[in-house]
Parts: sequence; structure tokens; C-alpha cells
Amino acid sequence: TEQAVAVAGGIIGGILLFVLIGITAYLLWKKFCRLLSYEKLTSPVKTTKANAIFQDQSTSEIQLKSTSRSRSVPFIIPPTLHGRDWINLTNEEQVQEDSDPYMIPQDGPRSSFHSLAGAYVVGTINPELYKFPEDKSETDFPEGNIGRLWFSIEYEQESERLLVSLIKVRKLQPPADSCSPFVKIYLLPDERSYLQSKTKCRTLNPQFDENFVFQVSSKMLLQRTLKFLVYHVDKQKKHHLLGQVIFPLKNETLTGDNKLVIWRDLEKENLEPPSEYGDIQFSLSYNDYLGRLTVVVLRARGLKLQEESHAVSVYVKVSLMNHNKFIKSKKTAAVLGSPNPVYNETFSFKADQTELDTASLSLSVLQNIKGEKTHQLGRVVVGPFMYTRGKELEHWNEMISKPKELVKRWHTLCHST
Repeated sequence: TEQAVAVAGGIIGGILLFVLIGITAYLLWKKFCRLLSYEKLTSPVKTTKANAIFQDQSTSEIQLKSTSRSRSVPFIIPPTLHGRDWINLTNEEQVQEDSDPYMIPQDGPRSSFHSLAGAYVVGTINPELYKFPEDKSETDFPEGNIGRLWFSIEYEQESERLLVSLIKVRKLQPPADSCSPFVKIYLLPDERSYLQSKTKCRTLNPQFDENFVFQVSSKMLLQRTLKFLVYHVDKQKKHHLLGQVIFPLKNETLTGDNKLVIWRDLEKENLEPPSEYGDIQFSLSYNDYLGRLTVVVLRARGLKLQEESHAVSVYVKVSLMNHNKFIKSKKTAAVLGSPNPVYNETFSFKADQTELDTASLSLSVLQNIKGEKTHQLGRVVVGPFMYTRGKELEHWNEMISKPKELVKRWHTLCHST
């Protein structure tokens, strides 16, 4: 019996020893596996403030899975973010070291992808950076506006054709509640022929989208002026002029088949008959800070030309005087063969504010025929009470009372030698 007990005790002891060895081996194996997993997580990234972005506060351990995103998808840094300090994560990922106000992560749960890539994926488009400037041409209308017209022009060099596209008109002010507008288009100085659009019924904002063609040589193109007349047709089929747009072509670059889209505010036509020697329209402005007097010569009408032909050129001479002493003069470009020339040219003169009580402006309309002397068609003087009265004095005083604003008026030309 003692031998049997000894044998049984030996067997039980061997079994316990075997179990203990197995448990010890299992614990050593598990510890070894943990060390291997820690080595895989070892990163060359130094501990910085940016590391806090990649730590998920809701978990105690970070595990990388083999199913992470493919390396074939590159991360591209936007051009607006170039030149900043970055920390390399891998060969294909970068993150900004300093925090950016536009990349602060929002509160709440984040995905594992965000825990690795930060609050925003590098390369994400910020919509605020790609907003187009708002087109205010259809929303900003000045006080007293009677309408606005959009059109485009293009010149074909080979066929010598001027292509005019009438696009639309907005914010018309008709004499009645309803409005049925149409547009006549002239190519000045020819006022006998015109092209006409279709009539749009019962609308203050007509959309035309019509194309018109004028045949004009490249030599004469810059001497021409487009004129748009916007009419309203009432129930009795009578035509009422709502406004006009005058657009000289000389200030535009129409070569190389360039298509220009333009808008202009409608102007009221001067319905008064021209004076004996014609009328001239110009704007005055004075900048008291710069001491600069600005004159914009716009147009003339009803001129009595000595000879109506393309050989006749008409221009305007603007002279600054002080105590009837000549200071300086400037000239517009010449317009050929038109009793209603359009200029739209701006001139500036240096004039101290203390000189405005003794200074004056003289605008002379001159005609030049080849081989003959220059002939004066008319003249007007604007200035203070010392030199002028009536509309000319009112124009000058209004210019002084509204500094930096363009004050536009028509004036009657007088004949003087």
C-alpha cells in the first residue's frame, strides 16, 4: 500500500509540474506577443502638440489595422497652405504643426480615420476660398435710374462685320403700368438707317438675346458710335422713348475677334430742339484734396457744319483760364463728318481751391477741313460769377458744392470769334 501511495503521489506531482510549466510557457508567449505589437506601433514622430490631435480620448489603446486606406491615394497640400511648417507622418501624409483656426476639430465622436488625419483631411476644399465675386450689375441701381441695358460687341476683321448682340434690359420705368418694349440700334453718324429688335409684351425686364450685323470697314470702325433707343408701345400702337445708350467704339479694343459684354444705364434724351449753333454736353468734377479739376467731354448735337462729308473733322478744345490769362488747353480726338459727334473723353487740370473764384473753363467746338483754316462752330464758358451767369454759373457752383462728384449738363453753344 505504501508503494501504491508513493506512485500515486509521484504521478500527481508530475501532472502539477507539467501544468505549471504549461502556464508559465503560455504567459511568456503572451508577453512576447505584446512586445511584438508594441514594436509595430513605434513611430519616429517626436512628441509635439500636434500629437494630441491624433489621440482619441475616448479609448486607451490605439490599434492599426491592415485594412487602412490604400497608399495609391495621394494626399496633396493645397497651394494656399504651402510654405508652412509640416511634420512628416509617412511618405504620403503630412500634417501642420501649428494649429490653424480653420482646422480645429469639432466636439463629438470622430472616426478612426479622423483620429489619424486630424480634424480635416489635408487637401479638403474650403468653400469660402472659392466664392465668385457677386455680380451687382442687376442689384445695384442708383437713385433715379430709368433702366439698364446689356449688350455685346464683336468685330470680324476678315469680313469687316460688326456683330452686336442685344442681351437684355432691366428695371424699365414706363409711363403706364404695362410695358411692351423694343430697341432700335443705330451706327452713328448714320441716323437714317437702323436695326430693330422684336417687341416684348408686358414686361419691365425684357430678355432679347438677338444678334445684329453692321457692315463697316476697319478704317472707319473707331469713328463710329453705337446708339440704342429703348421704346415702349402703348395700346394705341404709339411709340414712347424710355431712354437711350450712346457707346463710342473708339475706346474699345475690337481687334483679334474679342467679344465684349457691356452694360450701360439708360439716359433720357434731350427732347429740346438744338440751339442755333448747337449744344454740347460735358461733366465737371473738382477734387479738393488733390486740387484737380476734371472735365468729361461727352457729346455735341445740332452742329452747323460748313460741309457735311467725311473730310470734315470736328473736335473740342478745352482751355483753363485764370483772370483771362491762358493756363493750359487740351483737345479731344476728331470725329469725321457728324453734326452729332460723341467723344466721352476725360481731361484733368491742376487748380488750387483758392483759384476757383478767378478760374474759368472755355470749351470750343472746332471744324477742320483739309487744306482750309480751322473754323469755330461754337463756344461756351463755365466759371464763377466774375465771368458767367445762368446755367453756366449754376453748373460751376454745383461742381464746387459736390466735391469728387461728376456733375453733367447740356450747354448752348454761342458763336464768337
